[in-house]
Amino acid sequence: MTELAVLDRLLDDSDFPVEQLTCHPRLPLAAGTSTDCRTVRVFDCAEGRLRELAALDAEPGASPWGDSAPQAVAWHPHRPLLLVADGEFLLRWTADDPSGPVRVPAGAEYDALAFSPDGGRLWATPSADDGWTGSDVLDPATGAVTGTARHWDTGVAVHPSGELVATLASDQGATYCLFARPGDGPAAAMRTLRQALILDCDGYGAPLFSADGRHFAIRGNAYVDMLEVFAFPSLRKVLSTTLAEDSSEEWPRGNLAWSARPGVLWIGTPTGSLLELDVEAREAAEHASPDDVPVAALAATANGDLLLARTDGELVLLSVRPASAAAEPNDDVAVFLAGTEEAPLDGAVDEHLEVTDGIRSWTDDDLDSVTETSDDDPTWLQIQASMNRFRSTRAT
Repeated sequence: MTELAVLDRLLDDSDFPVEQLTCHPRLPLAAGTSTDCRTVRVFDCAEGRLRELAALDAEPGASPWGDSAPQAVAWHPHRPLLLVADGEFLLRWTADDPSGPVRVPAGAEYDALAFSPDGGRLWATPSADDGWTGSDVLDPATGAVTGTARHWDTGVAVHPSGELVATLASDQGATYCLFARPGDGPAAAMRTLRQALILDCDGYGAPLFSADGRHFAIRGNAYVDMLEVFAFPSLRKVLSTTLAEDSSEEWPRGNLAWSARPGVLWIGTPTGSLLELDVEAREAAEHASPDDVPVAALAATANGDLLLARTDGELVLLSVRPASAAAEPNDDVAVFLAGTEEAPLDGAVDEHLEVTDGIRSWTDDDLDSVTETSDDDPTWLQIQASMNRFRSTRAT
């Protein structure tokens, strides 16, 4: 079993403990956000030490969940630059500028932000012109809208290669996990691909790629709190487990972090422990908490340490031993791209998708012909069968 060692602790005296941690992909920086609180805290976790660098106060964005959703933030992929959704503005904070954060006008009140993998563009949703049916492409320096794109929501996960991204298109009946290539040029958006993953219902968090890019995890579902892990590029479902079936035991929403060790996922629990899960072997080890304070958020830092937020307001930086070597480059993205193509820009995106649920693929003919389902089948399939039975009845 991996050994965890405490490197440093930091007590946050705010009335709103951190509930979501977003670590910079390459630098020892992290942003902490909370529900019901508009303050974004910026932390430095270099050299095994924790210190708070800034507390940024922002206005609520356009989240359909109101003040109960954390503030939208995005780290530049290379620079120590953080952008925060600040009402109809963007709040720009950088460690390179001691004069403090700068507010720039934005196209709309954005619910989610994400930098393109090269850092040249900022993707934001919902769109200033199309609302929740579209998204915007922004100049991250000025906040000006330079283009529009298809709808996406919740967040964007960048594959470690930088050549592919994954995001969500959520709906009550079914959520699509969409894959896309980053576009070229200052107005380029995500170029959505036909191959997609279909998930039951909605209420999911953003996908999370492993350090080697061979797996991704998705948390959520509005009715049953699920954790699902898929292999990449096959999209094969590796693991599916229910964390909680009702609200009697509430698991933290931002409680997942991939280890640098291939195939190992860390999970924060309501009892304060950390679960070390080997997703392919389906073996788990529990690292107990000394005082049972629940985990509020969990993330992996750029150098492979774990950053843990607790419900009592304390942040803990943990080293993971033995440390794992950096993942070797692979051609998984090339394999994925060779098996799909870009979706046309006309019409609704679901009209162009080739979907799998991680177990089987569903062609248009499959979906048009299914009429019988059971209560154990996903909601989207039951709805499809009902629609097919209705059409068959009308035809006769």
